[in-house]
Amino acid sequence: MLINENLILLDLNAETKQDAIEALASLGYRDGRIDSLETYVENVLQREQTYTTGVGNGVAIPHAKSNSVKEAMIVFGKPTKAIEWGSLDDKPVDMVFLLGVPEDGAENLHLKIISQLSRKLMSEEFICTIRNATCKSEVMKALGDI
Repeated sequence: MLINENLILLDLNAETKQDAIEALASLGYRDGRIDSLETYVENVLQREQTYTTGVGNGVAIPHAKSNSVKEAMIVFGKPTKAIEWGSLDDKPVDMVFLLGVPEDGAENLHLKIISQLSRKLMSEEFICTIRNATCKSEVMKALGDI
């Protein structure tokens, strides 16, 4: 399973995208999905420098393939205050989906997760459900089959 309730933070207190990435990555570390928090965060931030992961509509999908990831994951965070992300639509982010996959043999899995999440994000109903979620089980249900 790519996500569980330990990987959801509905009150993400972050001022910057780096703060958000670090806070969400720490959930993955505590859940045993990452063996080096520092390496994984560095990998995500390197990826972030090449092209923004702020995809628009208040959504960011920071991600990395990393040797520090032991088990693929989706970590979801809903910031308490929108975060400036340098998004494609120049609007701040209020939903962050942090993805992590192991470096070895992860190419197809990485693309599959991004593809499935992107398809869901095309649904206004899905976005409203996630944006208005007040408990972790609502997020889990909405993400469903990813």
